[in-house]
Order: sequence, then C-alpha cells, then structure tokens
Amino acid sequence: MLFNTLEYAYFFAAVFVISWLLSRLRILRLLFLLAASYFFYAQWNPYYLPLIFVSSTVDYWLGKKIAATEDARARKRWLVGTVLVNLGFLGFFKYWNFGVDQVLAAGQLLGWHLHPSYVRVALPVGISFFTFESMSYVIDVYRRTTRPCDSYLKYLLFVAFFPHLVSGPIVRPRDLIPQFEAPPRLDDGEGSRALFLIANGLIKKVVISDYLSVNFVDRVFAQPSSYSALEVLLAIYGYAVQIYCDFSGYTDIAIGCAALLGVRFPTNFDSPYKAVNIQDFWNRWHISLSTWLRDYLFHSLGGAFGSTARTVRNFLITMLLGGLWHGAAWTFVFWGLLHGVALAATFVFFSWQEQRGIRRRKRKIPLWRRAFGVFLTFHFVCLGWVFFRAESFTMAWAVLRRLATFTTYHPNVPFWVVAALVAGLVSHYTPDKLFSRIQQGFVRLPAVLQGAALFGVACLLYYAASAQAVPFVYFQF
Repeated sequence: MLFNTLEYAYFFAAVFVISWLLSRLRILRLLFLLAASYFFYAQWNPYYLPLIFVSSTVDYWLGKKIAATEDARARKRWLVGTVLVNLGFLGFFKYWNFGVDQVLAAGQLLGWHLHPSYVRVALPVGISFFTFESMSYVIDVYRRTTRPCDSYLKYLLFVAFFPHLVSGPIVRPRDLIPQFEAPPRLDDGEGSRALFLIANGLIKKVVISDYLSVNFVDRVFAQPSSYSALEVLLAIYGYAVQIYCDFSGYTDIAIGCAALLGVRFPTNFDSPYKAVNIQDFWNRWHISLSTWLRDYLFHSLGGAFGSTARTVRNFLITMLLGGLWHGAAWTFVFWGLLHGVALAATFVFFSWQEQRGIRRRKRKIPLWRRAFGVFLTFHFVCLGWVFFRAESFTMAWAVLRRLATFTTYHPNVPFWVVAALVAGLVSHYTPDKLFSRIQQGFVRLPAVLQGAALFGVACLLYYAASAQAVPFVYFQF
C-alpha cells in the first residue's frame, strides 16, 4: 500500500476518523492503531507479518530483563542476545541471496563446477528500519538512557506504527512511546501544517521524482552509451533530485499523517544539497539514520575521542556498514566507502585547522567560499549517487566513461524533464524563511481556500501521475 495511491488515501481516512472517535479510550485507540498498522504491513506480504511481531516481542522482553538485572556481565549477555537476534533476522533476509551469489561467483573463479539448488529469500519491506528502531530501544535501556517500556501494547505499536514503518524516519523510543501514553492532540494550525506537508510530499514524489525517473533517469542509467555526456550529466543531476524528492517526499507524508493522528515525528531532511561540506551533508540528509549510525555504531567504536588513525578507522567502518545497510551489493559498499573517506578527510582537515587556530573563529564565511563549498559537496554527492543508482560497477563505469566524452548533443532531453529538474533544484535551494512563509500563509487561509488549494494539488497529481504508482526508492532497503 503506497502513500501515493488512492488505496492509501481511503485507508488513512478511515484510520483518522476511527482513531479520533477512540481518542478518549486510550487502550482501544492503541489497539486499533496497532491493528491498522499490521493490516497496512500485511498488504505488502502477510507472511512476513509474524517477523515484526516476533522481533518486537523478543526486544520488549529482553529489554525488561536487561533493566531488571544489576549484574554487568548478565546485562551484556542479554544485550548481545538481542543484537544477535535482530542482526540475525536482518542478515538472513537481506543478505542471504547476496552471500550465496558471492560463494557461487568465488567457486567459478576457482574452477569449481557448482550446480546448487537453493531458495531465494524475498526481502521484507522496511526490515532495516524497524530492526534499527527496535535495536535502539534495547541499547538505550542497556545504557540506562531510556526507562523500559511498561506496556507491551505500546511497544508493539512503537515498532509497527504505520506512518514510519517501511521507510522511516527511524524514530527513537524516547520520542515516540511517551506520545502513546498522553492523550492525542490536534488543533487547526497543526492540522493545516500536516495537510501542507502531505501535499508538498506528494508533489515532490509524483510531479518531480516519478516524472524524472520514468521519463529520463531510468532510461539513461539503463543504456548510458546511447546518450551524450551532457545528457548523462543531466541524468545524474536528475537522480540527485529524484532520490531527494522521493525520500524527503515520503518523509513529509509520514510526518504529516502522523501529525493528523496526534503524533509528532522528528525532522528527517534539512535541505541537504545546501551543505558546505560532506559532514554538513550528513547533518542534513536522512538525519534519523545518520544520527543512529553516529550514536549506536560510531560512538560504540570509540567515536572521535581516540587518535586520528582510530577516528579515521571509525568513520570508514561506520560508513561501510551504512552502505551495506542500504542494500546487498558491492556498489552500496563502495558508496559507503566514498562517504567514509570524505568524512575522515573532512575530520582530519578540521583537526589540522583547529591545531593552528584557523577554525572556529567567530567570523562569517564569505558568500563565495560558501557557494564553492556547496558546489563541490553537491558534485561529490552526485558522484556517489552514480554508484548508488547503478546496478553494477560495470554500469557505473559506463556512466562515468560516457561522461568523459564531453559530447553535448541533447535530443533526448524533453522540455518537461528539464522543467521538473529545474523545479526540483529551485524548490530545494529556496531559502528556508521563504518556504516557512509559504507554509504559514497556507495555515492562515480560511478552510474553504485551503480546500481549493488542496483540490488544485490533487488535479496536478492526477495529470502528472504515471500509469502505475511508482514505489518509493527506499522501500528496497
């Protein structure tokens, strides 16, 4: 059930009405939201529904066990147990096919004639997201930064709550579980902001991301040799806009839907292509994942508190695993390595500046230097997107080789593709204050005019939509 379908609109309308009818009956409301969330997930593959339930149940009871145990060794054993269970589920479903394929490839290189027969495992939608969320709870309980949840029902709902279930944001237990304990609230202003976010997210997804994907980007990455260097470059820019509008559009819809149900999610994107360096980019892109990797992996490895060499190692390990988290392919690992090297280099450069008293001076960065930093960072990120998007290294190198021909003919670039690309970039680089004013202007409109504006958006979505709803990019992770 995709957010960008009428099927989801009908589903959410029913959930919205019934959940607010039950707003004074807390237990019944939570039970209804849990049932709705499980129903939502079952639309993808009902056979994997027990996976969420079992994973949540194991983590809930192990979290209780860790909290009730004072013996340090016992607590660590229980923590290792829950991490192994979660990573075991994740590793099996996400990397079984990849692992077997690598064994077969290695066997062929060694001259072995293998004729295996094995079952290929389908990837459960959203397993990376709900696994990380559930793991964060147990780790926080172990660190004693979060009290153990006192309600099995609330914990099950924390993991399965449908707006963030399949593609995030990765919500921390301390941010979400307390909201299930308090009475839900929603005033006119919050409702209007939520509707604005949903409309904005659908425009990003359907009008910009899907149009670029279906009409240009997918074609170029499938057959780069048929296009000029200029067309390939535009396709790379197009993918940068596509993946941002797709994922941030999903997040906008998720945040808006949750808000209409009286639940607040944290911000997950902050204009990432405005970043002045790669560290700044990861402070703005998929914030819930980058902070998860920082708090539960990077800091667990030692963070930036040891020697420079150890810190560089920690960056590389964190981003390599972050790349692997995105998918079972060497292209994702290489993408993570690129970002790990860039983050490590940025850290070393900043450390060198601090040692010489160059950095941290209270002065405004000149506009030209900031613009140059944004330009370099954006193009480095685009280089990484080539490997992220390509199905193999062979295809990635084909894209880069075609780019190196410097040919400029462009008969394969339709006007509306350019319009969608420009619209995506202009909207992204729109000053935050202007976007906030537009949102506040919508909130202040009378209900009739808000309805007219939303009807206009619905018409735009109808005419811009492709024949079939295009899945969100991050559903594959």
